[in-house]
Amino acid sequence: MRVAGLGFRTDAPLAALEAALLLAEAQGGPVAALATVPGKAGAPQLAALAQARGIPVLAVAIRGVATPAQSPRIMALHGTGSVAEAAALVGAGPGARLLVPRLRTADGMATAAIALSMGECE
Repeated sequence: MRVAGLGFRTDAPLAALEAALLLAEAQGGPVAALATVPGKAGAPQLAALAQARGIPVLAVAIRGVATPAQSPRIMALHGTGSVAEAAALVGAGPGARLLVPRLRTADGMATAAIALSMGECE
């Protein structure tokens, strides 16, 4: 299963989340679920994106998850280098691998990454 992890600013519009997801899917293909931190899993713009796609939103704990991307600000806030990468990895389950590393929208409002569940082919 492919899972997109999303990191986004609280005031990010739906268009920013859509743009981040489209950037990631252009490299990694369509996803079956969206994942993010519990504090943002209920955000209206994320709910709208998930509903439009007909896929679930997964609220995942990401503290301590190792990621290739390293943002000092995100490390201080969330205990990991990238919300998008960590959420994708946790959402895809144990042994998941990162298929698309963190990509950021041009406006910097949202990031997305895609992870693939263990044992699944690309």
